[in-house]
Order: sequence, then C-alpha cells, then structure tokens
Amino acid sequence: MNTTKKYLTGPQVLARYQISEMTLHRWQKNEVLAFPEPMKINRRKFFLEDDLIAWERKRAAGRAQ
Repeated sequence: MNTTKKYLTGPQVLARYQISEMTLHRWQKNEVLAFPEPMKINRRKFFLEDDLIAWERKRAAGRAQ
C-alpha cells in the first residue's frame, strides 16, 4: 500500500482549474465554497491532491442533485 501523499504547487492548481491567481485567492476566502487550505512553506502554497479531489467530488455531487 502506497501512503505517499502528493502535493500540488500553487501554479499547478492554477493550471488544473485553468484559473488566475486572483480567482484562487477568492476561492480560498469564500467560506461557502470551502476550497481546501494549502500547507505553506516559505510563502509557497502546497495543496494536498487528495483534498482537491474530495472537493471536486463534493462539488460534482452538489450539481447532480
């Protein structure tokens, strides 16, 4: 069993969702949207890929209803 966690950098998240830095900032500030919080190291943001996938699935489930 692989327990390695994969993290995406801020630029990788921007590319994943095809959004701007400002949009990412707004998503993070929007409590209703509940975008995953990043881990910060030396002012760089790292997002856990599993958290992003869970967020995507939750949003997709909400739209399907």
